[in-house]
Amino acid sequence: MLERLDLTLAMERDEYNKQLKALQAELHELAFQVYAQKRPVVIVFEGMDASGKGGSIKRLTERIDPRGYVVLPISAPSGEDRERHYLYRFWRRLPEQGQIAIFDRSWYGRVLVERLEGFCSEADWRRAYSEINQFERQLTDSGTVVFKFWMHISKQEQLRRFRERTKTNYKTWKITDEDWRNRGKWEDYITAAEEMLLKTSTPDSPWTLVEANDKYFSRIKSLRTVAEKLRRALK
Repeated sequence: MLERLDLTLAMERDEYNKQLKALQAELHELAFQVYAQKRPVVIVFEGMDASGKGGSIKRLTERIDPRGYVVLPISAPSGEDRERHYLYRFWRRLPEQGQIAIFDRSWYGRVLVERLEGFCSEADWRRAYSEINQFERQLTDSGTVVFKFWMHISKQEQLRRFRERTKTNYKTWKITDEDWRNRGKWEDYITAAEEMLLKTSTPDSPWTLVEANDKYFSRIKSLRTVAEKLRRALK
């Protein structure tokens, strides 16, 4: 599935700036309607390391009233979250009515990093597909608008971005030894990601695959997807 994505898709800077300005203006108005109509919105960003999740989130929220959204960067669970069912920490971070919650990584860690690093048993991660589908079905049945993005880049582009981060002072915090170690499991992550995409893309909560080798193209595709679906959901 992922191999068939056209990662050569790109956008010129002038066209990017033009579309970005228009989409951000529309998203500003749509976010107000989310608040006015009391509709909760959940947006999930997943993808390989350095695939541009943070950049897309930044452009998505840049012109939205900061009182109307929250960005939740998800890392390893700790404290009470670690002692309970893995979905517990996500249930209690779901948005209020009229709010937007953006998850920078999410409950899909159960079938990705936790699966590959052995943080849960095989029975646990295999069971998680149905648990996640039920969880998201409960969200959509209650009126929540759900978006799920998989940001995909090539192995070569990831290496280029990793090297760029090591050479740029203000980007060095973005690269860790764990990132390099995870890169050594590229094929395993792709296998897990494809199984996840096949088993958890549902009519109400479909995955949007984003060709992300070109940051301009991927940002516009993400923002346009949010704008189009919100426009339909909010009528």
